[in-house]
Amino acid sequence: MLRVGLTGGLASGKTNVGQALESMGCYLIQADRLGRKVLEPGGPAYASVLKEFGAGILEEDGSINRRELAAQVFANPDRLAVLNSLVHPHVIELEGKLLAEYERREPHGIGVVEAAILIETGSFRRFDKLILVMCSQEQQLERAMKRDGLSYEEVQARLERQMPLEEKRQYADYVIDTSGSKEETLAQTREVYNSLRSLIQK
Repeated sequence: MLRVGLTGGLASGKTNVGQALESMGCYLIQADRLGRKVLEPGGPAYASVLKEFGAGILEEDGSINRRELAAQVFANPDRLAVLNSLVHPHVIELEGKLLAEYERREPHGIGVVEAAILIETGSFRRFDKLILVMCSQEQQLERAMKRDGLSYEEVQARLERQMPLEEKRQYADYVIDTSGSKEETLAQTREVYNSLRSLIQK
């Protein structure tokens, strides 16, 4: 099995590329979804995050308000590092189990993990290949404001906490530019998929 990391900045188009790869036959794991799962009441990270960040992050039903939690950490790099240290080990463990199960079913398959900070955390080293999805910072701002209902300042603060896309480029085996049309992005994604598939067939 080929293990592939899929990363990019905020609102760069990672999810669309991931879904396209999935439709082509890859097994897709979205780290965001695993992050939500481990933070659910009774989940492995729930108690430690609640203890660290306090009851102010809770909804009435006891679930964690992810938007409130994000507001606390994105303005403070130290708090973000603490949150990551509490959540990421559980996400990586769950991801490892899912990939191992997939490898048993499909030993010649392509397992793709979509995550925003694979490079910043050093997690990219766990993969055979790394795909970087990128667009201009202006497009990131515009897309994130539209998609997430965030203010310009909120998006800017999040972008400043992430490694610049140009810097991430040096780590990538493949770069997909999503600044053009959906058709152009899909064509690039298919090229990458065909290249990955050829690696398995060698």
